[in-house]
Amino acid sequence: MWHVLAAGSFFFPGLYLLCSQCARRTLPKWTEADCSLLSTRIVSSVQGFLAASSGIIVITSCKDVKFDRHWLATAYNWFIIPYMLYDIYAMYLRHWYRCYDKQILNGKDHFATAMDSFLRKDFLMLVHHVVILTILVPIGLFLRSDIGDFFVGCLYVAEMSTPFVSLGKVLIQMNLQNSLLHKVNGALVLITFFLCRILLFPFMYYAYSKQYGIPLYKVPFSIPLHCNVANASIMAPQIYWFWLICKKALRLYRGPARSGKDR
Repeated sequence: MWHVLAAGSFFFPGLYLLCSQCARRTLPKWTEADCSLLSTRIVSSVQGFLAASSGIIVITSCKDVKFDRHWLATAYNWFIIPYMLYDIYAMYLRHWYRCYDKQILNGKDHFATAMDSFLRKDFLMLVHHVVILTILVPIGLFLRSDIGDFFVGCLYVAEMSTPFVSLGKVLIQMNLQNSLLHKVNGALVLITFFLCRILLFPFMYYAYSKQYGIPLYKVPFSIPLHCNVANASIMAPQIYWFWLICKKALRLYRGPARSGKDR
């Protein structure tokens, strides 16, 4: 799968650079930070679409939820490694550009300020990426004994909400937070996030219970403890993020949001 790893290493940074160049040419009044922010959100949307599409293919192809195999379940695990590494650097780069736009030009001060801003504002997302790289990816590639492709596909489908989340942030960046499109997209964020990141876990337990003909409530006691712990660990931050999304949705539908770019 080294060719898949190499493809991802060229694809995601290359797409980011292409989007950045297009943004600079079509939006000359935007700062470097704004162009970088827009580019990372486009790349995130593309990755979310690819992951969700891969997950749907895997889920619909695996009739036996435990033993059926599909090559995408493993291949996309390799493909996502360079994306996570790229995205960590892209998150830092956004903060670097913000410092650049604010004319913090001394090299040492520039780096320290950008790193401090990165760790303060994107710490939870950084932890999320590190956990995926150091725990979930190794499990998906080496520790699951070539079983459970169906459930790996389910986790890929969780990315279905990402393009809508990114679009919402782009609309805010373009001062369209009071538009009908932003409100419609906000509803789609809520729906896709709830279906694909919250109900996803009960669905996996339901699929297992249907496969083996056992009551749903008995499934947690019929699978290894580490599977339950892993599911709970993945689901917990999803519930927290869904709560934050609901809070933002309440502000959105109760009254007009503040104007200005999301900086």
